[in-house]
Amino acid sequence: MNYSIKPNHTVSITPRLCILAEDQKETIFSSVLKILEQVGVRVDNKEGLELLNSADAKVEPEGRTRIPSYLVEDAIRCAPSQITMYNRLGKPVMALGGNNVYFSSQIDCAEFDDPFERVRRPCVRTDTRMGAILSDALQNISMVSPSAMYSDVPAEIAYLVGHKEVLMHTVKPIMHGTMSMEALKAMIEMAAVVAGGEDELAKRPYYLHFCEPLSPLIHTDEGVAKLLYCAEHGVPTIYAPACVGGGTMPVTGAGLLVNCLAETLSGLVMAQLKRRGAPVIIGGVTSVLDMTTTVFSYGAPEMSLWSAGMTEMAHYLRLPVMSTAGCTDAVMFDEQAAAESAISCLMAALSGGNLVHDVGFAESANHSSLELIAATDEFISMIGHIMKGIEVSPETLALDVINEAGPGGAFIDKKHTFDHFRKNWRPSLMNRISNEGWKAAGSPSLGKRTNERVCSIIREHQPEPLPKEVAAELDKMERRWFQKVK
Repeated sequence: MNYSIKPNHTVSITPRLCILAEDQKETIFSSVLKILEQVGVRVDNKEGLELLNSADAKVEPEGRTRIPSYLVEDAIRCAPSQITMYNRLGKPVMALGGNNVYFSSQIDCAEFDDPFERVRRPCVRTDTRMGAILSDALQNISMVSPSAMYSDVPAEIAYLVGHKEVLMHTVKPIMHGTMSMEALKAMIEMAAVVAGGEDELAKRPYYLHFCEPLSPLIHTDEGVAKLLYCAEHGVPTIYAPACVGGGTMPVTGAGLLVNCLAETLSGLVMAQLKRRGAPVIIGGVTSVLDMTTTVFSYGAPEMSLWSAGMTEMAHYLRLPVMSTAGCTDAVMFDEQAAAESAISCLMAALSGGNLVHDVGFAESANHSSLELIAATDEFISMIGHIMKGIEVSPETLALDVINEAGPGGAFIDKKHTFDHFRKNWRPSLMNRISNEGWKAAGSPSLGKRTNERVCSIIREHQPEPLPKEVAAELDKMERRWFQKVK
């Protein structure tokens, strides 16, 4: 069952994180408006330029466009502050907005850690199947995202094939991009078959599309075309840049946030001009360029810090936000991977990032690890318990029990203990046994236990199947996709 981690609720005072003061948020937002009005963005899409021009933005012949602040503020006002995502059964399972926090797995990549063969190799189609089955079984993973960089499928149709594989092996919502506009149209056609038509897909979306601008401050022809097509068809869309601090954006956190917000919010303007109320999620993958290795770091503290800052800005604007966590720069699932994943997930939960993606990305997003996904599911479970805070009530204060036990007494035999001890968190992967017990069990490491769980889930878990008629229709579509690329 999916559930959200929600900081700052009123049932109890929960742990929370504050990165920016109110006056800092005001300064950052006013700086964004200044950049859009004075510097502008370059828009390479004809329809996007026409929409902006018709709304009195200052459009120059080469596509340089300066956007007045009132257009940005109007887009923010009319955009949804919360977007509901459904599973493929048509049930609402994610409320993206406010302080709700959900995590999305990244189940494949160009290279893949095979959990059975224990080797790293180029990714193939069946790897997505394994990742989808695993994610379907994990309680704390709410959404599934394939990269579809397969060595055995033509690139033009890889995302279509990947989407179908995920559909077949999980009921959870799906998020990814596409390689082209043609693929996006085919993607929405497939999604409509599953949902029962395009109108039903717009009412109960299970698919979240990802597209992005080109930093710094460029909206590509294809990126805008995808954004506007999704807006027209009511498909929820993440429009967020890759924010490479010191590379494509300023190396300072404040400057990066200004640049990132200028790009994602100017995309929001175009989407709202296309269709007021279009469901758009803002954000960006924010981190630093390591000047020693030239790696765009997925384990740096800047990623967590700047993602939290972006989340606070989205809350300030009352817009849904994408964040990033559960990933690592480590080249395998090891101690470094566990530490970077756990810290980043805690930061994302404390700040209230709505859709936290990339759980499972390793080596700076160069390969994926199912063991990292499974271990992070445990970390998220622990974090979720922390985020509940401490309930203070007559029952939990336990004054009568303390009085009954008295000085030197015990609590293990008390009914109060029996009634409440199961509410405390217990691990299913991490170790709490003694050294003697651990040795007697074969001295298993976290890595070994996690690998065994991954393999067991993939072998034994049975996701709810698609209706036979829907599966048959998707098979027909797949045959057409492959015929087109022959």
